[in-house]
Parts: sequence; C-alpha cells; structure tokens
Amino acid sequence: MQNWIEIFLEAMYAEQDASENTLKAYARDLAEFSEYLTAEKVTFEQATRADVEGYLISLDNRGMAQATRARRLSAVRQLFRFAFEEGWRDDDPATQIRGPKKKRHLPKTLSEAEVDRLLDAAQITGRSEADRLRNSCLMQLLYATGMRVSELVSLPVASVRGNPEMVLVRGKGDKERLVPLSPPAKMAIAAWLVVRDGVEEANVKNGKPASRFLFPSGGKLGHLTRVRFYTLVKEIAVMAGVSPETVTPHTLRHAFATHLLAGGADLRVIQMLLGHADVATTEIYTHVLDENLKSLVLTHHPLADD
Repeated sequence: MQNWIEIFLEAMYAEQDASENTLKAYARDLAEFSEYLTAEKVTFEQATRADVEGYLISLDNRGMAQATRARRLSAVRQLFRFAFEEGWRDDDPATQIRGPKKKRHLPKTLSEAEVDRLLDAAQITGRSEADRLRNSCLMQLLYATGMRVSELVSLPVASVRGNPEMVLVRGKGDKERLVPLSPPAKMAIAAWLVVRDGVEEANVKNGKPASRFLFPSGGKLGHLTRVRFYTLVKEIAVMAGVSPETVTPHTLRHAFATHLLAGGADLRVIQMLLGHADVATTEIYTHVLDENLKSLVLTHHPLADD
C-alpha cells in the first residue's frame, strides 16, 4: 500500500504541480487510511465501498471535524480514481460515496476604520525605529496586496527595487501573479529599504552573506517567520485598540478583498489579485457583504425595532 501512495504522490507532483504542503497532507491522510485497512486485514487492491464507508464511520466515531472527514475522503477518492485509471483496479470503490457537506463559514473581516487604526499603530509598535519601519511596511504591504502571510514574509527584496508600481508574487503551486502597490505601501517600502539595506551592508562588511529577502531574519529560513508575524499583528492590534482575537494576517487579507468589492471592484479582478484558482472561492466575499448590509439595515433602519 505504501508503494501505491508513493506512486500516486509522484503523479500528483508531476501532473498537477501539487505543492509540498499538499503532498504532505495527502501522504498523512492516506497513511492513516492504510493503517485502518491493515487493521481490517484489507489492502487497497481488495478494499470495497463498505471498507471506505467503515473508515468514514470510524472517523466520525472519533469525533473528527466535518471538514477533516471531507478532506480525508477526498484523498481516498483521488487515490482510487488514480488506481482505476492506471489499471491497478477494475473498479473505483469510492466513486459513489458522498462525503459530509462542509459548512460554509463566512470569513472574519475588519472595517475600514479598524484597518486604519492598525496601520497607524504599526508605525509606533516596536522597540526600535527599524522595527517600527519594518512593521509599518509589513502591514501596508499586506493590506495593499492581500498577499498570503507566507507570500509576504518570503518576498524577495529584488521584487520591490526601483519603486515599482506592481510587485510579482509567487503563490501556491509556484504560480506567479502581479499585484499593484498603493502609494502608502510604496512609501513604507522606501522607508524600510533605507534601514534594511544599511543593516545588510554592515552585515556583509562583517563577513555575513547578503539576504535576498525584503524582511530578513537570522533564523534558518532567512526571513521573518509566519509565527513571528502572527504575534506582531496581535501586538499591533493591542496598540490600535482593536480586539486581538479578531485580528490575524488572514483577516487583513479578507479585509483587502471585501473592501475592494465594496468599492466596486470586479470579482474576477479580486480573484486574480488573491491568487485564487477558482472564482467560486472568491465569491464568498459577496456573502460577507450581504451579511454586512443586513446588519446595517437591522441596526440603523428606523423600523428595525418594530
């Protein structure tokens, strides 16, 4: 069964350009499924629809979340579909199985006023002037572009050299996209580069290699980590007087999308800027706006209390 998994993952990488994180998730899910079958004295080649359904029932009995069960079934389905196409099996035992429907949760977002307070607070959060300039640059870039946190912290410094109007972002599956920079973001980048380049120049003189990242760090990744940025955002939220429980790097990405949509931006444009493969993923923000409008009417309409 391990051989089946390895060949399947190789095909996922070669044919679908699956990311490392995606491949690791598939590997974990399929390894657990194979362990379940082993305990039942069944192999991938022998497994029936009843075996797959039994596995799903076992996950439910363990109290596993609905979304996790749906993801596990997706991995199993893709493995058996691949096995059928490769001729390893004469049938596909998972093709007719319906998984648990995922509940659609609307993404948490922030108001424009809250974002303004966060951007202002970033300028005064940090132990040194360099920290404050870096923090302001991080927040301005995040809100201006809607980048994923992993894309932001690993941004190459070369991508912002020369005062560009747009920045090239490498996203999931190594897919590239261009996102425009707002005037405040460009100003924050310029101010941070002066300090950053000064520190890097001193490091090079002391025999250290120059960093290729906009936000360098002494850690093994060579750049600011996602975890550190997550804690920074919480610190900035406290400084801004915004509940830190409602603020994460991802809520700022959601704010970028919902504020663009509220301003009249085309959904397809927002899809491209966010790097979504499917516009259906982006459409969730229209539901966020609908909920906000309902709340506005219920709160402020003169007949709301009747």
